[in-house]
Amino acid sequence: MSWNKTTGNKGEELAVNYLIEKGYAIIERNWRFRYAEVDIIAGKNNRLHFFEIKTRTSDKYGKPEESMSHKKMSMLKIAAEEYQYQHLEWKYVQFDVLAITIINDVQVEYFLIEDVYF
Repeated sequence: MSWNKTTGNKGEELAVNYLIEKGYAIIERNWRFRYAEVDIIAGKNNRLHFFEIKTRTSDKYGKPEESMSHKKMSMLKIAAEEYQYQHLEWKYVQFDVLAITIINDVQVEYFLIEDVYF
């Protein structure tokens, strides 16, 4: 498994634990629709959240949240539209980015950016 994939998987595990602690109910992980994928789909306060998880082990190439692109946002929108179509009970949706920085495999920094849309 590649270094990036290993780091990403570790970040997603950390994200799940972080979101549960913050009161989110995890509904789906790595949900796919055609070529689009959502890292985590969670519910909280009658709102469906589509999370993109960005994980880095240093800031050598910038902060993790800086890697959120227009293309990735477009993919999230496509997946979210299909998910909402399949699950009509959800009326309110929100897009969020959870940036995680793992320092020396010990210290973890979280930066939650809520209600992202571009």
